[in-house]
Amino acid sequence: MAVGNVQITGTGQLIELSRSLRAAGGPRLQQNFSRRIRRAAEPLHRDMQQTIRNLPISSQGRKAGSRGGPSPTTRPLRATIAGAVKISVRASSNPGARIWVDRSALPSDLRGMAAALNEGRIRHPVFGNRRRWVQQNTTPLWWENTVRAHTPRMQAEVARVLDDVRRSIT
Repeated sequence: MAVGNVQITGTGQLIELSRSLRAAGGPRLQQNFSRRIRRAAEPLHRDMQQTIRNLPISSQGRKAGSRGGPSPTTRPLRATIAGAVKISVRASSNPGARIWVDRSALPSDLRGMAAALNEGRIRHPVFGNRRRWVQQNTTPLWWENTVRAHTPRMQAEVARVLDDVRRSIT
């Protein structure tokens, strides 16, 4: 699973239910369905943002004789990426919830950073100096592990929503 996109769908069941909702002509039912699917996905969305905000990033210590200095940017890396984690819900075609990293919400130099963080390794030039590179490490597969932790709860909640809506239609 690539970083940046998680889709929770019940494939055939959600599509069948979506068609039934349209046939029943109930916009109120569709709104209720969408609201409950969103509510089922919101804990994962919040946890994704919290996980990235608290993701430890470590590096090798400075070498003897090397100089340090303030960061050339005041932009907080993890908070910027956490702000780009989005959620959307569809009740019509391809119904379900989707959580992804909106790369267009990130500055151009950070667009690949969520994937790099998920790999557990960030290699970058020191303060933009392309002759000197460093590697920083973090917890690999944070995206997949967070999704895996929430999957059983979300599947149970989506099944409960499907049953409730199916009962209200029939």
